[in-house]
Amino acid sequence: MRVHTDPASIAAEQWDELLSMQAHPSPFMRHAYLNAMDRSGSATARTGWSPAFITLHRGDSLDAACALYLKSHSYGEYVFDWAWASAYEQHGLQYYPKALVAAPFTPVPGARLLARDSAARVALAGALVAWCEAQELSSLHLLFAAAEDVDACREAGLMLRHTVQFHWHNRASSPYADFDEFLEGLTQEKRKKIRQERRKVSQAGVSFRSMHGSDITDADWDFFYRCYERTYLEHGNAPYLTRDFFRRMQHDMPENWLLFIAEREGRPIASSLIALDLEDGNPRVAYGRYWGALERVDCLHFEACYYQPLAWCIAHAVARFEGGAQGEHKMARALMPVSTTSAHWLARADFSEAVERFLEREGSGIADYMEHLDARSPFRHE
Repeated sequence: MRVHTDPASIAAEQWDELLSMQAHPSPFMRHAYLNAMDRSGSATARTGWSPAFITLHRGDSLDAACALYLKSHSYGEYVFDWAWASAYEQHGLQYYPKALVAAPFTPVPGARLLARDSAARVALAGALVAWCEAQELSSLHLLFAAAEDVDACREAGLMLRHTVQFHWHNRASSPYADFDEFLEGLTQEKRKKIRQERRKVSQAGVSFRSMHGSDITDADWDFFYRCYERTYLEHGNAPYLTRDFFRRMQHDMPENWLLFIAEREGRPIASSLIALDLEDGNPRVAYGRYWGALERVDCLHFEACYYQPLAWCIAHAVARFEGGAQGEHKMARALMPVSTTSAHWLARADFSEAVERFLEREGSGIADYMEHLDARSPFRHE
């Protein structure tokens, strides 16, 4: 086992080869993405994300790896453990630093424990727990893990926690021909609402243009960042990601990004950025990531973040569009609830037992919530 405090010390070719072997890879686990987080100053010790990437080797072969961070806070994670940290503090105990295995600021399910086979994956999960014990850390957390990671974590004794996201799925057997055909599958109420919302944006004189990959110019990226930064500042926070991070994405991973820019009277007024997972050069999955607006237009957020991306996904036969963390309102736009899983280990047995009881109650509530959401499906019953 080796611990890397600098992601660049791991060979990108080896890391990405290992990622390509996983059943559920994502662009957010690519070496270039994680390295850009570090080199741009977005996820570093200064911002509370100290890299300690773990790799397992068999001779010259990289058999398993994961992106681990020592966290001094719980921001940018989207699986909330603030109450756990508060309980530690109330008992005079130190919760931070904790160990986190995740893609920084990216609540997208996918492979977290990159491994050549299930045995290597189980070995990596066990090595993580042993390392955290040796470092006398309070806890270990793997967020938005793939099913095979969950199995390995369960075998290593970690507790499981379930949350809910909202994803849109194209028809598998006969993908939608266009946006109107997709709308025909919805209830009359939902279909009418979506058309009304789109009409409001159009009648406000707003049009959209989309750019993919190298067609996104420097000026387009600059405008997007103005929108992205403004959204965070309006909520009283500095943006998680620096302009340099997106500059590196433009240079190192251009094919994985799709940008929509809204214009009115020839002026750009809003933008939304979508990430793409590609298979043989074709988009397979789209991920709603960031948005911002310089002007207020009724329903502009829905058009920029849902309807324009969904229309693009339909036109390009994309199988799935993931809407990101939380947001029950997404169901009205035909993004349906899916369960996501994280895994957790706490060093202290007394706190671990208390959290396990909490997770059992929370899990029961999540199951009831999923049933409630499924009963409110926006799709017509055939």
